[in-house]
Amino acid sequence: MANRVVVTGMGVIAPNGVGLPAFRDAIFAGRPGIRFDQQLADLNFSCQIAGKPELSEALISNYFSALELRNFNSTGIMYGVMAGMDAWADAGLTINEDEEPYWDYGLVFGSGTSGIDKFREAIYKIDEGQTRRLGSSVVIQTMNSGVGAYLAGKIGLGNQVTSNSSACCTGTEAILTAYERIKTGQASIMVAGAKSDSGPYIWGGFDAMKVCTFKHNADPERGSRPLSATASGFVPGSGAGALVLESLEHAVQRGARIYGEVLGGHVNAGGQRGKGTMTAPNPQAVQRCIGMALTNAKVEPGEIDAINGHLTATAMDALEIENWSTALGLKGSEFPYINSLKGMTGHCLSAAGSIECVASLLQVYEDRLFPNINCEDLNPAVLEIIDQERIPQGAQDHKINILVKASFGFGDVNACVLFKKYK
Repeated sequence: MANRVVVTGMGVIAPNGVGLPAFRDAIFAGRPGIRFDQQLADLNFSCQIAGKPELSEALISNYFSALELRNFNSTGIMYGVMAGMDAWADAGLTINEDEEPYWDYGLVFGSGTSGIDKFREAIYKIDEGQTRRLGSSVVIQTMNSGVGAYLAGKIGLGNQVTSNSSACCTGTEAILTAYERIKTGQASIMVAGAKSDSGPYIWGGFDAMKVCTFKHNADPERGSRPLSATASGFVPGSGAGALVLESLEHAVQRGARIYGEVLGGHVNAGGQRGKGTMTAPNPQAVQRCIGMALTNAKVEPGEIDAINGHLTATAMDALEIENWSTALGLKGSEFPYINSLKGMTGHCLSAAGSIECVASLLQVYEDRLFPNINCEDLNPAVLEIIDQERIPQGAQDHKINILVKASFGFGDVNACVLFKKYK
């Protein structure tokens, strides 16, 4: 018999809130964390605003020793370790101090890229013939699985420890992979999440592609505009989100607080066929991913109370709404409530799904919808499909039993997960 899987801990390092309490307050208040970035201006970026978590040295020192921080400059690993450790503590779990690891506890923690600043530093040193001065931590900081290696070592995890990478689907996919591990009885607890590094070497390629907004350098907080008629491109962001997934039996036995249940989901790709390309989604694949996720979770479209969309503040937003409507067979006032976090955080790339899953579960746990911001001028193409009241522009109490979260990424890849209130 398959195990039921619940979420018992969460951690988040986001542009608009570092730590779960600050993040929770920010999302329900509709408070953005997008700011002008002088470094991007100095480097002649068209988009000179970004969503970047603000961390103090004192806070960082709670997670890393002085020795670990020597020659350490991988922001993404830092974000991921902090979010993962916070989620572990939030679940009421302890760090393993024994010689043997936690054989039944594991981790799936994703990454898009890792240690770009460290790579840059290493390249210059190697080109200057200073290979022996690279330091002993360059490999662990630059390998894509570095974040999982750091986290597993700090906690003492002995089950599966792996890092996935699927563009903007990475965090959502990690949660589904961890879910399957527990559902099939191969683990009792799994940490799941994803991180994304900060900085120009991550964001430069998107700026060059002209998919980032350049119209709001003087008013950063209004720059990310999902579902808006004046959306002009996404704002780059960064950070990490982490969830502790646990078998229901294990969670109940130890008296854990439960944020919600993971009902299931689906992951697929569009094969870059039809209308799908490296950077554009195949609508058929998106619709199929949503439909198969509902089938896997044994949920009917009419049972869905809310959707947390991918919705990046680009021309693709209206297409995403159309795909949701087609997949669910719902429109107008029958369409579920829908929101996008990216108006507050920007697009956190590989970390987007994990951060947004934290926000989604907070909504389920509190029966409260966070607002869509910067879309007072709703896209007319969106309003042709769903009623305006289904796009809340202020936080509102609403009973949420089932919420669907989806992520769509470069490479024409998709992931969709369903959360349910635990009763």
